[in-house]
Amino acid sequence: MSPGPTRVAEEVLLKMADTIIHHRTPQFVSVLKSVNEKLKKVFGTNNPVCTFASSGTGAMEASIVNFLSKGDKAIIIRGGKFGERFGEICLAYGVEAINYDVPWGEGCNATVVAGLLEKNPGVKAVYSTLAETSTGVVNDIKQLGAIVSKTGAILIVDAISGLTADEMKADEWGVDVIVGGSQKGLMLPPGLGFMSVSPKAQKFIETSNLPKFYFNLKEALKAYAKDDTPWTPAVSLIMGLDSILDMILKEGVDATLARHAKLAEATRSAVKALGLELYPKSPSNAVTTVKVPSNIDGAAIVKKLRDEQGITIAGGQDVLTGKVFRIAHLGYMDEYDTISAIAGLEIVLSQLGYKFEFGKGVGKAIEMFAKSAK
Repeated sequence: MSPGPTRVAEEVLLKMADTIIHHRTPQFVSVLKSVNEKLKKVFGTNNPVCTFASSGTGAMEASIVNFLSKGDKAIIIRGGKFGERFGEICLAYGVEAINYDVPWGEGCNATVVAGLLEKNPGVKAVYSTLAETSTGVVNDIKQLGAIVSKTGAILIVDAISGLTADEMKADEWGVDVIVGGSQKGLMLPPGLGFMSVSPKAQKFIETSNLPKFYFNLKEALKAYAKDDTPWTPAVSLIMGLDSILDMILKEGVDATLARHAKLAEATRSAVKALGLELYPKSPSNAVTTVKVPSNIDGAAIVKKLRDEQGITIAGGQDVLTGKVFRIAHLGYMDEYDTISAIAGLEIVLSQLGYKFEFGKGVGKAIEMFAKSAK
């Protein structure tokens, strides 16, 4: 129940355990062609979606080195650890980061971004997260797209955690680049990074002078056009990706989003029924972030759930260490997983001295699921 790596379906594990095939064969080209088309449907775009053998952070780095040059200005929406990471990568490459520091737990204000774009007419790109995993916040990408698309800048969104859980209509909303990773809503082990590229963003590739070799998008797009990769791909992970994309598309992208929304709402209702308080003001459907009661050790909640109940959740990061815990409802997960997690949480909270009425959280989750089944 952590926000990544998430659980992998048994049939996908078996697919990845199959006999390895060479990546320069017609068999693999056929699989890669299939994956490339399916990724576009899941990403909500008609634009190419390139796949890298890297974590999502590799794709984040690629989204900077391929579109910007040293001395360029970029607006970085920082409302958590992963929004801040874009700024850290910019700093490493000599890109001037104009930081918009959003209070942790809150979503960004598109009007503030509009003001920053007006004050800084030379800005080349705006970077945001869809779901900020460290806080459990979802940002309003639709509003951001409406503003940035009217300028000469491109909008780049880290959807590593939010993809398949929070709505993302890339082309309709004017998102130029979406960054993704395999170990979240795509339900695979870590090791694949993804990046969609709009025609507007592709023009920026021609003027970028930042150093790049493995993450050279010009080479990646050239190979993509032939259903190939410039370098050795992660063959087994891509075989698994082909299988998991079939599962997502069989369920339906909208149905997958609806399932995450249902699990998220039940989790939020359950923890509130236990007298606990949510941390984010605009919660993501990928993960529920809950404030730790003042008399409880937040790290102990995570440890006891993992070691004694066999349930892995996540604690807080940075300034939120020990102050929140995070229960994900992301990827290969259903109602019974959620109910089990709430039951385990009730046991652990009771052991740690938190006072509440047993069964209130579990009962509320079951009530929510029963209502949604009508």
